[in-house]
Amino acid sequence: MLAVARNHRVTTGAGARRADVLAGRLPGRAWQRWSAGEGAKGHRYYDWARVAISPGRSGHRWLLIRRSRCTAELAFHRCYAPRCVPLATLAKIAARRWTTEENFQAGKTLVGLDEHQVRRWASWYRWTTLAMLACSVLTITASTEHARDPAPTGQVPLTRSEIARLFATLVIQPGRGAGHHLRWSAWRRRHQHRARICHYQRQPATDP
Repeated sequence: MLAVARNHRVTTGAGARRADVLAGRLPGRAWQRWSAGEGAKGHRYYDWARVAISPGRSGHRWLLIRRSRCTAELAFHRCYAPRCVPLATLAKIAARRWTTEENFQAGKTLVGLDEHQVRRWASWYRWTTLAMLACSVLTITASTEHARDPAPTGQVPLTRSEIARLFATLVIQPGRGAGHHLRWSAWRRRHQHRARICHYQRQPATDP
């Protein structure tokens, strides 16, 4: 799957067309609503459609189109699969972009991935390796917490941000008031849990 611009030209059974022109000619029944994953304020629902392209070539090729429900903004992807797959599968793969962006953002904000000065390749390599190792530790710890059974009652599981905050206040610079920091952490997680429930309860009124 490869993201392409709106003026990207693809070949269909009716000839070569721009991606945005094809999207404008699709009938309403061509669009399906699928979630691009869970967000902080509910599922990320978009309208999705696909058009078969590159006729006569081996495998299956499509132009995948994503339409925002709020702004009607369009995004386009060229897709290939050796066998036919459902539109929902293509939408799920396209949504992996958010996971990648979240990982980059976590690397920058939590472990300083972007704070090196790039004076020499060796120093950049060491800094990046250590930053990615630290991010991996946070990710594994958070994943272990999310898999815990039973889940914490009335709280969201520990996130990478919360783990980094606790590590900094309790391990790197330990001081008095460890119980105070732990109580604040529990309060934040309870607040996030309530906010998440409220967002997801409001969403079904307009979403499938």
